Amino acid sequence: MSDETITAPVAAPQAEKPQGMRKNGKQWHLPRKAFRPTAGLKSYERRTQERALIAQMKAKEKEMKEEKEAERKQRIQIIKDKRARKEERERYEKMAETMHKKRVERLKRKEKRNKLINS
Repeated sequence: MSDETITAPVAAPQAEKPQGMRKNGKQWHLPRKAFRPTAGLKSYERRTQERALIAQMKAKEKEMKEEKEAERKQRIQIIKDKRARKEERERYEKMAETMHKKRVERLKRKEKRNKLINS
């Protein structure tokens, strides 16, 4: 069988018959339709399906937001680490101006050991 789609002839929409002049004289208003309170109601299955789709969409949005926030925090942490390393380097350079080079090296090692113990 081929992949052709079979189309039924579509009936032309019925033309609205002219209503004549309105009694109140407001011909520019569209004619009102009958009130149908059950027209917009959906079945329980359809409502639950829509709720499931909305919940799935919200979960995906939340995941994307969390991912974006994690990326942002990672960038901030990298910047903070970089600044801390720069400050420490500058502090050691300042110490090296007044102290002997070997003493500065000893202090560095001692501070690193203390950091490891306290962390």
